[in-house]
Formats: sequence, structure tokens, C-alpha cells
Amino acid sequence: MKNPLLKIFDTAPFSEITSDHFLPAIKNGISIAKKEVDAIVNNPEPPSFSNTIEALDYSSELLDRVTSVFFNLNSAETNEDIQKIAQEASPLLSEFSNDISLNLDLFKRIEVVYKKRETLSLTPEQSKLLEKRYKSFSRNGASLPNEEKEKLRKLDTELSTLSLKFGENVLAETNKFEMLLTNEADLSGLPEGAKEAAKALAESKNKKGWLITLDYPSYIPFVTYANNRELRKKLTLAFGAKGFNNDDLDNQDIVLKIVNLRHQRARLLGYSSHANYVLEERMAETPDNVFSFLNEILEKAKPAAEREFKQLESFAKELDGIDKLQKWDGVYYTEKLKQKLFDLDDEKLKPYFKLENVIDGVFTIASRLFGLQFEETNDVDKYHEEVKTYHVTDAKGNYVSLFYADFHPRPGKRNGAWMTSYKSQMKKNDKNIRPHVSIVCNFTKPTPSKPSLLTFNEVTTLFHEFGHALHGMLADTMYPGLSGTSVSWDFVELPSQVLENWCYQKEALELFAKHYETNEVIPMELIEKIKESATFMEGMKTLRQLSFGLLDMSWHAQDPSSITNVKEHEEKTFATTTLYPSIDKNCMSTAFSHIFQGGYSAGYYSYKWAEVLDADAFEYFKENGIFNKEIATKFKEHVLSKGGTENPMVLYKRFRGQEPKPEALLKRAGLIK
Repeated sequence: MKNPLLKIFDTAPFSEITSDHFLPAIKNGISIAKKEVDAIVNNPEPPSFSNTIEALDYSSELLDRVTSVFFNLNSAETNEDIQKIAQEASPLLSEFSNDISLNLDLFKRIEVVYKKRETLSLTPEQSKLLEKRYKSFSRNGASLPNEEKEKLRKLDTELSTLSLKFGENVLAETNKFEMLLTNEADLSGLPEGAKEAAKALAESKNKKGWLITLDYPSYIPFVTYANNRELRKKLTLAFGAKGFNNDDLDNQDIVLKIVNLRHQRARLLGYSSHANYVLEERMAETPDNVFSFLNEILEKAKPAAEREFKQLESFAKELDGIDKLQKWDGVYYTEKLKQKLFDLDDEKLKPYFKLENVIDGVFTIASRLFGLQFEETNDVDKYHEEVKTYHVTDAKGNYVSLFYADFHPRPGKRNGAWMTSYKSQMKKNDKNIRPHVSIVCNFTKPTPSKPSLLTFNEVTTLFHEFGHALHGMLADTMYPGLSGTSVSWDFVELPSQVLENWCYQKEALELFAKHYETNEVIPMELIEKIKESATFMEGMKTLRQLSFGLLDMSWHAQDPSSITNVKEHEEKTFATTTLYPSIDKNCMSTAFSHIFQGGYSAGYYSYKWAEVLDADAFEYFKENGIFNKEIATKFKEHVLSKGGTENPMVLYKRFRGQEPKPEALLKRAGLIK
């Protein structure tokens, strides 16, 4: 079998790949990587930085390319075959990862280099790579006795399989639910675009009527605008019950198994909890620091959130006689109140946010800040016809990156939005190998009468993911292990969150917010209303975000073995942040993919942590002009291009000239004057 994944390829050869190619390519990649590692271990020369640390970081290149293609497809364009292969491949990859991290002979060579590091005249980047590599071995059991190494292998294999199963269950639950409406009166309140999309979705499945699903572009407009309270309730309950239906897609046992296995793993490695293990390598350093950070913001946000909730309750009572505000009422009445207070709703804004215009806008902003140019190309292989591809160059015309963008929901695509990469940036053999970066979103599709028009929230999502993409595209490091987004997890959200700030600025909005029919630039009064409404219900939004961070820490900062009921544990944790009445049939943890499938376990707090950084960073831009070239260049040089080559606070201070102050965030959120 001629396997396209085993040839040397630059761009991923999607059109040539069939499911049958993946497993042989992964096995082959593992085999080659093992030989590369054996060559390092058996090198007769004394261990040096180049023959051990550098050689290890440049190894596994084929395996990295193959697995990036495979796992990206498993998220963005999966099917039953790919999911089965993932279940088979994950234990193999987990075993291989353990073969490396538990290899005592390899660790001994690394340790030799590490112990003489002061005498080696290493660059800051080389020092960081050496420290990272040494810690990755010492922290992951390289010096454990053989019996305990075997235990660790079993734990890691089981964890990788459970995490995959968790994600598959959430996706299956999302795809399984459909609410077919045949009476147009049931769509009362829904914007025309959302009705049209629901009709088109029904037609695509040979059904008559309007089809509503749990995909965000279908779910969000319905719970935001539909006047029918019972149907909002039905949809909200279905959304909140993913993985919590006591059936074959139930995730309760999986959650308990994952947190217990993570705890056992941490204990085996000498840490008191999974959070202690994880945070040792983050800016926050300890669970205590995370708790005090979250609780400090909670103290400021809670009074504001309670005031906002009372305001919302009395508004709903006055408008519709609602005595008790429920979760299926929250977004609906928030939107109604926003319309009343600011005369602003997404339906007024959406005509100004045609997807293609927003893409052009984010490209223009990247050009004005960082000198980048984006040219759409059709000569790059894609995994789906909807994917767009761009060649990215700098102001001098030099090639910077290949950029993939995938914007609309499909049955084989998980919900949400994310940035990923198909090829890492690195410098090797005197060549600066440039990255292939991708963003994946789930935005409203075009309909027969309208292009894809984004809600303002979708606009900020696109900017957020594009900020991550810039971190990948502008990477300029020697080693792949430190390149792009390979940074401390609580630093990785800075580039993404800081870019969202441009969505609220007149100078930026006027570049791309143009009416899709008339090309009229968004009126000044709407810009003012966007800015005024930016902190609307910010206390409640902050409380919600903090509740997720606290839930994550409650699972991971203690011994979870005494927790037997997922829902009860969750209720206890949410006690300090709950505003709405609890729903017995709903559970957050069973669909909390960030921490049980993604990489955010003991790290969800980092969104808020990075908000402190981004508010402080953007304050610097605002003081000097949001398109100030000098500050943009400093951000590019000290943050975006540097990846994980130095301590993140050192990089941040080099850009900003000082440590970040939380006041900028609290002021921006309207929580302090």
C-alpha cells in the first residue's frame, strides 16, 4: 500500500488519505522515532546539548506530522472509522510517550547535560529547552522504580482512552438531539436568518419544518430569541444533559475515573494532587495561588452579579410575569433588557458582520500591526471543501505561514472554536521551517438569501482564535518544543484575548464592519452602543467563568476518591457562584470537554488569568494608539515570536516594562471605578 502519510510531504495530503492509511503511518512513525531515540541513547560520544537535548527535540518529526493530521481530523471531520482508529492509536501513542519519558538511560544523558549547564554557554532558548526537557523527565517518572513505571504506563493508557471516549460521547449527544418544529408560531421571536437556517437544516435532512439542534449556531439564537418558554426549556435541558442521561453515552463514571486516575498519577510522581503537579510548571505555581486569585475576583464580582440578577428578575417579572427566573430564561431576558437599555441587539449588528468582511478586517488589523499579508490560494489540499487556505507573507514578501480556516458546523465536527497546527515552526539545517496553522469555528452558515452574518460574540470568537493563530504564525524559535503556542498554559491565552479588544474600537470596526447590502460603514451610534454594552451583565459573566475555574480546581486540587456522585459534588462547588435554581437533570462536568478532553485540567482559571494580562497589555496600546507600530513590534518580538523560549513573566515585562496590574481588568469589566 502506497501510504501518502509516509512520503515526505509539506502540506497535508488530505485528498490522498483514506482511513486505512492512519494506523500504519502512526505505527511507522513510532518505529522511526524509537530508532532516533535509540541512536541518542547509544551515542558513544559523551552527552552534550547538541547530541542529546537538541537531537531529542528534533526527533519524532514524522510521527508529529501524522498525528497532527489525524487528531485534527478527529476534531474537525471525524467519522466512525476515525473514532475507532483513535481508540486503537491512543494507547500506542501513550505507550510510546512513556517509552521516552521513562527511559532511564536517556534521562541519565539529559541529567549529565543538566548538571553541567552553568559551564555550557547556552543561549536563553537553549537553557529553557534543557530545563523543560529535564523537568519533563524528572516530573514524569524517569527515575521511578520499574514496578512504579509500569503502574504509570497503565494509568496513562487508560487516561488517554477515557478522554477520547468522553469526547466521542459529547459529540454523539450533540448530534443525536433534534427538535423538529412544524408550527411556525413556535418560532415566534426568532430572527429571519435563524428561521431560514433552521428550515435549510430540515431540508438537508429531508424533513419538513424547522430543525433546531444543539450546535451553537442553532442553539444560541433559539435560547436567545424564541418567545416559547417551554421550547427554550426543552432545548436548555437537552444541552445541559449531555453525558448525563444514564445511557450508553453517559460520562459520569468516566469523569470519576479520569479524576481518580489523574490523582493516582500525581501521587505516584510525588505530588499531593493533580493540580499541584500541573501548576508547578505554570505561572500560577500552586493551587493556593489559583484559589486566592479566583476568590479575589469573586469577591469583587459577586455583589455586582447579584445586583444584575435582581435587575434581570424584576425585568422578567415586569415584562412577562415570570416569578422565578430559570436558566432557560437567562439569555432571553438578558437580550431583551440589553435591547431596552441600549436599543441594541445582534439582529441590528449582524448585517455589519458578514463573515468575509470580518475575515478581511482581522487580516487588515494583522497587516497594520504586524505587517502581514494574506492571499487566498486554491492550490493547497483541504480536508473539506468549506476550508479556506491562505499564504501569509511579511511586509517584504517573505513567506511566513500557511493558514487554514474552517468556519461552519458539520455533523463530524465538534462544537466550539479552536486553533491548531499541522506543522511546527523550527530552525533546522540553516533553514527556518515555517508553520502551517489552522483555526476551526462553528459560525452561522450562509442561507439561500443571506451570506454568513456573524453575531458580535462570533466576531470576538474569530478574533480570539486568530490571536492564537498569530502566535503560531509569527513563531521564530530554534526548537519545535518551544515554538508558537508551546508556552505556559496560563500565558497561551494572552495573544488570543488581547486581540478581542480591537473588536470594540471605532478605528478597527470602521475597517470591516460594513453593511452586507449597502456597504455602509457601521454607524457611530452603534459603535458607541457596542462599547457601552461591553460591560453589560459583566458581573454575571465573570461569576460564570469563575464557577468553571472553581469546578475544575475542585476536581483536581484534592483527593477525589471520596466523591461518588458527580452531580452532588458539582452542586457543592457551585454553591458560592450559583444564581439560578439548580436543574436536577443537568450536569456541567459530564460535557466539560475543556478539562476532560482538552488540555485545560487544573488550568481553566487561565482564561481569567490571561484577562489580567490582556487588559493590562491593551491599556498600553490605548495609551499610545491602538495601531501604534512600535508597541505592536514589541508585542511581536517579545511575545508572539518568542513562544516558550523564556519565562513568560520575563517576556511580558520586556514588552510592557512592568508586571501586569489586575486593576486594568477590574476597571474594564466595570467592577471598580
